[in-house]
Amino acid sequence: MELIRSVSGMQHYSLCEKRKGLRIGFVPTMGCLHEGHLSLVKLARENSDLVVLSIFVNPIQFLPGEDFAKYPRPIKQDEMLCRKAGVDLVFYPEESTIYSTDHSVFVEETSLSSGLCGGSRPGHFRGVTTVVAKLFNMILPDVAVFGQKDAQQSRLIQRMVRDLNIPTRIILGPIVREADGLAMSSRNRYLSVTERSDALCLYQALESARQLVGEGELSVAPIRSAVMTRLSLAKSAQVEYVEFVDDRTLQPVSRIEAPVLLAIAVKIGTTRLIDNLVLSPA
Repeated sequence: MELIRSVSGMQHYSLCEKRKGLRIGFVPTMGCLHEGHLSLVKLARENSDLVVLSIFVNPIQFLPGEDFAKYPRPIKQDEMLCRKAGVDLVFYPEESTIYSTDHSVFVEETSLSSGLCGGSRPGHFRGVTTVVAKLFNMILPDVAVFGQKDAQQSRLIQRMVRDLNIPTRIILGPIVREADGLAMSSRNRYLSVTERSDALCLYQALESARQLVGEGELSVAPIRSAVMTRLSLAKSAQVEYVEFVDDRTLQPVSRIEAPVLLAIAVKIGTTRLIDNLVLSPA
């Protein structure tokens, strides 16, 4: 496994491998890897010849007061996991490598990013689309794999690739969960024992919605009520949003007549967690 830190080195590697006719699969991460990330590596491996994984905690997607400074950065452990997973190259750039001190160009999506996390974290997705566009230019991937847990982000990246004619195919990997249903996340390590138990309310709320739709309920109002009731049982939970949106446009809906994304953001203590489920009529 190779480790590259410079943009020029990364571009040189990719260009050389592509001249050989090899397809590059890319998994962008902020590090602190877990089985969810490794499942994306597996998907990238299945759809390419070489797998590049990036580790970069992107400062411009964090809002003031968020956890940029304390975000875990266990690089040695991450390198070990990458080797075991068969990653061919880890791209681990410095912040100064990605952003010049006087950088002033950003990539911004203006429709899909307006609600959900975009509504409560203004500027967050501008940071995401900017860094992903830059990473695509550095790594030149044929395929890039993103996780469904960050559902809004994945829809934005798909739209960016379409609208900017970026020659990279986007693959979405399913949410990977702990045995008890909690969606895997690097931020789960912030949770205390009690908070970890409370965090199960997200998955349990989604499952209550799944059950109601399975029983034939298609009106959003009673499903939302059931979701809110389940979330309210967790003492440390502070609901940021519970939204039902069209899975393609991310616009709010009142009935489930086509695939609908049920997206939840909840603070458990001081830790912000997200989860989601796509609901479809029978």
